[in-house]
Amino acid sequence: MRRGKSGLNLLLGVDKPLGMTSHDVVMRVRRSLGEGRVGHAGTLDPAASGVMVVGVGQGTRLMGLLTAEEKTYVAEVSFGVETDTDDAEGRPVREAPVPAELADRAFAERTVASLVGRHSQVPPAYSAISVNGKRAYALARSGKEVELEPREIEVFSAQLVAVAPAEWTVALRVSKGTYVRAIARDLGRALGTAAHLSNLRRTSSGRVDLTRCLTLEEVDALGAARVSERCLDPAAMLGLPYRELVGKEPTDVACGRRIEVGRVLGCDRAEEVALPEGGRVALCRADRLMGVWRRRGGMLCCDVNFPDGVEGVR
Repeated sequence: MRRGKSGLNLLLGVDKPLGMTSHDVVMRVRRSLGEGRVGHAGTLDPAASGVMVVGVGQGTRLMGLLTAEEKTYVAEVSFGVETDTDDAEGRPVREAPVPAELADRAFAERTVASLVGRHSQVPPAYSAISVNGKRAYALARSGKEVELEPREIEVFSAQLVAVAPAEWTVALRVSKGTYVRAIARDLGRALGTAAHLSNLRRTSSGRVDLTRCLTLEEVDALGAARVSERCLDPAAMLGLPYRELVGKEPTDVACGRRIEVGRVLGCDRAEEVALPEGGRVALCRADRLMGVWRRRGGMLCCDVNFPDGVEGVR
């Protein structure tokens, strides 16, 4: 099918394989579904696998709204070598002996547990952070010195999964903007050795976990005709209260006319809730998200509309 407008407007969870860039995944989904309007939320490095949220059609307009304040990972940290990219794709820049105590599970458990908390983290030089209008990784690849400002991040939970010679496997739940590569690098330095991230798998991003994700082969097999069967609920992914449109409200909403606050349900859609002033709500009609609106007094006003509706509301 020629890439253009397939009529699909939805969100997908995709299990990105190793070796592909986030852009590669977008291009693959475009070919599979015959749809040119495809985008993603939350970049994942080629050396990492796991959860990526992909928007199709008008679903691409949700990408900026999906903040995913928390992400979870399973990471392998290899000790003895630090690289310029802080992962296994980079060039070794420093080697150091690995202390014998790193092979002791009790020591490893205590050390990993101590990662929990707020930290000031310097992002990797090879990152997508903008420096004077240019990506840091582009400057680093051109041989220029890259100095990035520290940023505040938080590790909400950290557990040791396994210990092997000169390698730890850890499970992490971290705040948005956290670089797990930098955690590996800093862990090595703190332990008097060197370290880099040798493998990374994102197991969840916000409300999307691996159980809700499709492989690219599954996207291929479903195609445009059946992929809607496995799409994500856009209202649930936003984590917003829910408001069903009734009567002539769909026409008013399509024209951007204000509507009354009306009956708003909580995220679980089980009970009615009070929408605070300035609070946002997902406007839905049947199985489609029609807009994200905001309370102003006794009325709802448009933040963003989806004229065709983003399907998948359950």
